[in-house]
Amino acid sequence: MEDRFLKNIFQEINRYANNFRKYWLQYIALFIGIDLFTQVLIIPLFRYLTTAILKASVIPFISYQNIITIISTHTLMFLCLILELIVLLLVIYGEFSLILLGIREISQGRFSFRVLFKELWQSYRSVRIGSVLLLAVYFLLIVPFADLVYRTPLLAKVQIPEFILDFMTRNIWLASGLIIFYLLAFILGIRLILTLPIMIYQRKKTFLAMKESWNLTSRKYWWKLLSRLLVLGLSASIILLIFNLLIYLCQLGLDRLPRNVSFIFAVFNLLLVQLVSELVAIWISIISLLIVVAPLKSFKLQSKVKKTIKLKVLALCLMLVFALAAGANNVLYLKEIDMQRPLTISHRGVSDKNGVQNTIPALKKTAKLHPDYVEIDLHETKDKQFVVMHDENLKQLAGINKTPKDLTLKQLTRITLREDGHRAKIASFDQYLKAAAKIKQKLLIEVKTTPNDSTKMLQNFNKKYGKLIIKRKYQVQSLDYRVIEGLHQINPKLFVLYIQPYNFTYPQSLANGYSMEYSTLNNDFIWQAQLQNKPVYAWTVNAPNMMMKMMYDNVNGIITDQLAELNETIKDFEDNQSYANKLLNFILILPNESAS
Repeated sequence: MEDRFLKNIFQEINRYANNFRKYWLQYIALFIGIDLFTQVLIIPLFRYLTTAILKASVIPFISYQNIITIISTHTLMFLCLILELIVLLLVIYGEFSLILLGIREISQGRFSFRVLFKELWQSYRSVRIGSVLLLAVYFLLIVPFADLVYRTPLLAKVQIPEFILDFMTRNIWLASGLIIFYLLAFILGIRLILTLPIMIYQRKKTFLAMKESWNLTSRKYWWKLLSRLLVLGLSASIILLIFNLLIYLCQLGLDRLPRNVSFIFAVFNLLLVQLVSELVAIWISIISLLIVVAPLKSFKLQSKVKKTIKLKVLALCLMLVFALAAGANNVLYLKEIDMQRPLTISHRGVSDKNGVQNTIPALKKTAKLHPDYVEIDLHETKDKQFVVMHDENLKQLAGINKTPKDLTLKQLTRITLREDGHRAKIASFDQYLKAAAKIKQKLLIEVKTTPNDSTKMLQNFNKKYGKLIIKRKYQVQSLDYRVIEGLHQINPKLFVLYIQPYNFTYPQSLANGYSMEYSTLNNDFIWQAQLQNKPVYAWTVNAPNMMMKMMYDNVNGIITDQLAELNETIKDFEDNQSYANKLLNFILILPNESAS
């Protein structure tokens, strides 16, 4: 029974694979064309547009801290951003339309640019203003399928930052809520997965398309779809694993040749890896979409093959552009250059749970691992002093339902904190500075703010510590942009970084540098910031593969909870610079890097 079940799956996949083989150049033209257009034009255009809107309104960022102010005092700018979001949703819809319409026309052997764009216009005409919100919800629901079924660079950018996921998974109730959310999104995503094909193929409005998709996606459809996608994904993974392994082993042997010869082969082998990976990704997307739309009566495959010379020429030209751009990037990636060693920064002054965060005993242990900086957090106390701690409430670490602003510095420094089997007293900033000076440890000081802080907190901070911070070459950072503006005005000599939990614009602010959450950080932002001589630190990076990726993206510093792991990863990075290892790192660590 099981053999028959698998046989049926492979027969169906093979039927769609045969269609792909007939029209593979046309499919490549469709997907690479859309990818290049999105990466080269659409994404930079929207980033520049968002940056320009914010710059014109003299607003360097958007966050929960200033959203109410933006709505009330910069209403025009807010409306422009909303309009931009609507346009972005319509662009995503247009990309999906091009993909689905293109697949239908190609698979039926009747592709024509004139017909394709005419049908695209007709699909846009079926969208109403009231459908935009439903489209936004729909796109969020199908994000889990973005890399397999609905493959588009724009949708792939939608993700929850890792620091939010990390925070939620530390609390059982939040973690349970997150699991339930993903489960519901997954179920709803499957039940509504036919919405776009129905809208585009049958010209139905969004709500009616959702309703029909719900009726068509029965439990039988679920199992059929998931089983075929699983087999397809595993098959593709095995193909890529075998191919990439052969390329890696081949390069190991070629590395024994003279360096300049092995370099040429490395560039060529890496290009092969990229081209095959792109081809397999397109193959998966085509077959996945054909499986998804199979229940629709309006979509039927044709056996007749129509020769489309123009489209084949276009496909070959696009592949040439892809290969040339990838080859140029490969030369830069593989050539002999001294990549900068990132600064190593201990997050909250601990490493691998070696103490209580932000305490002096943990500082002394962590300093033995020789970080370039130890990152700490400051809160203002009731008597307008400064205490070293992260949380706005003492409940988690001390079991006391009080905030730093509720207590004096003397009261706070008497409290014992407990974390990961360790105990330590809360440290005043003065005590921490004294301990850091004794062991000659540089500090990265994050200034925390709350609505209850004194009006002259920054003036007091600078008056008491400004000269000392400059003298010892410490650095300051904050998630609150008012701190960046305030310290820049009070003391321009202070080196102050702006902490950003997400990235959707190009860097533009008064800050001397940026501290960016790593999951939304990209090399484009890093490059733009470094052109302005502003360093970029990535936080909080704990996995070795992500540490390596951040180094390849050329970040200036890495903030981590695993300092020993970071030191070892940097050492491995510096010691293993063979071309074979660089190919392996590209395959394992930089799978989403592309020529575009």
